[in-house]
Amino acid sequence: MAGIKNKTIDAAYGRAKDHGSEAANSTLNTQHSTLPLSVYMITLNNGATIEKALQSVAGWAGELVIVDSHSTDGAIGIIEKYTDHVYQYDTFDQREKYQYAQDQCTHPWVLFIDADEWLTTEIKAEIEGIIARGTPYDGFIVDRRNIYLGREIKYGGWYPDEEIRLYRKEKGGWQGGIHAKVYVDGKVGRLKTHYMHTPYADTAHQIRTIDRYSAAFADDLYKAGRHFHLFPMVSRPLYRVLRDYIFKRGFLDGIPGMIIMASTMYYVFMKYAKLWEMEKKNGRNGHL
Repeated sequence: MAGIKNKTIDAAYGRAKDHGSEAANSTLNTQHSTLPLSVYMITLNNGATIEKALQSVAGWAGELVIVDSHSTDGAIGIIEKYTDHVYQYDTFDQREKYQYAQDQCTHPWVLFIDADEWLTTEIKAEIEGIIARGTPYDGFIVDRRNIYLGREIKYGGWYPDEEIRLYRKEKGGWQGGIHAKVYVDGKVGRLKTHYMHTPYADTAHQIRTIDRYSAAFADDLYKAGRHFHLFPMVSRPLYRVLRDYIFKRGFLDGIPGMIIMASTMYYVFMKYAKLWEMEKKNGRNGHL
């Protein structure tokens, strides 16, 4: 039976509270791997998607690290079947959670994937080859293919979709706010293959996510001292239509492409609406 590292971090004070270990409910669905690579994920109520992500890396990577924030949807029961490197971490700072997860990894190479992403056989083979042969690069940009409402999105603002995901642990780290990214201090290459992503289970899930992310983005703006202005609130949603739906031909993705465009406009608009709301509540005046 696998022991779970049940550690809660009080982010406000930087103290770790160790609550001991618990026995996992089943034997780990993994095989021993000697690949010197740690795959890590952060989770919060990802029970609907996490197993596919875990299955795509279990028994392949030398280590699988999961940092959760006290999920209540059964996700932990699924995670426990695949790894005993599970941590609980509570913070409002998304970058901090990403970085904490990376810091728990013990191998020289690390790979981050979200709980709604999965690796293909082709990308795993390419990564194995890079690590086995050695490389002058310290990190790699990886293409992501998005599956939305049953369709692979090939146009618009979601394509191309690429980020640094594979890198040497000692050379990389997380920077930014709600949309934090990995930055590598060194030479960065590009993988030839891609991984897969299903960002939303349905449109209701998408709206809930937009509500959460727009609030977090507005909070980042407010804390950075940015003021509300009416012009970007009105102009930036329209700019995204021109850029993503017309010039980047998002209309070629059919009805899913149209829904993406409408939801993107809503997301961009609500970022500024929530910033305005914060300023009204806290007494700081924006500018029309």
